[in-house]
Amino acid sequence: MSYQLHDFVGNFGVALILVSYFLVQIGRASATGIRYLVANGTGALLVLYSLWFDFNLSAFIIEITWLMISLVGLIRVLQIRRRS
Repeated sequence: MSYQLHDFVGNFGVALILVSYFLVQIGRASATGIRYLVANGTGALLVLYSLWFDFNLSAFIIEITWLMISLVGLIRVLQIRRRS
């Protein structure tokens, strides 16, 4: 097994998701913060990129869902801020 660029990109995406989630759990980030939502969405996109080269249906489903949830949260936060 060789470690290629798409593997690195996918692993970086996983790290973004995990670190941002950890920061929420220890109270250093807000689950409704733009940085958290962008980090999660970006992480999901990076994992999806890696899946383009080495497809796994289960991982694809969870990452598409994670990306959609992050986008819904980001849109919601931006709408609330716009109203304020």
